[in-house]
Amino acid sequence: MIALLLGLAATLPAGCARDNEAAPQGNEVAAAAPGNAVTPVTGRLDRSHAGTPAPSFTFQDENGQPTSMAAFRGKPTLVNLWATWCAPCIVEMPSLDALAEREGDALNIVALSQDLDGREQVTRFFGQRDFRHLEANLDPEMRFMTEMRLDTLPTTILYDSEGREVWRMVGMAEWESERIARLLDEAEAG
Repeated sequence: MIALLLGLAATLPAGCARDNEAAPQGNEVAAAAPGNAVTPVTGRLDRSHAGTPAPSFTFQDENGQPTSMAAFRGKPTLVNLWATWCAPCIVEMPSLDALAEREGDALNIVALSQDLDGREQVTRFFGQRDFRHLEANLDPEMRFMTEMRLDTLPTTILYDSEGREVWRMVGMAEWESERIARLLDEAEAG
């Protein structure tokens, strides 16, 4: 399964634009042929919003109940904005699930779907995969993308325990890499 996903990743850009087209990243997804070494996938690291407070608007938790970023204060939180139609998002989700397993209670991971087609599609997507640590949160109005002026999925934002942005990764990443582990440590240092 991993080899299939990595093979798929070789044909994809690092992220999807909001209009379902590939976003220009200047950073192509790179993978070798099956059986060969794989070049790690990485998006573009953006620190230009560091210190910005997490947004206060609400989204839906896994049970469809309203929640907000305030519910996650007290420990670092990684918010992954994704959609079921975004191929790079789908490719990186197993890596994000593995990160959630590795980090356990030390890090909140919020997989926040930007799908407009409703909860049913997101729930079906999760039901077809074996995610053991991610929950199907939904932002049905795409407020994160519109109000934060984001145009690429996946975009993942790290907030410190006080709810201040540390950095964001624009495009997909290998969430189990040593580079990401070092970057996640920055939430504790701030």
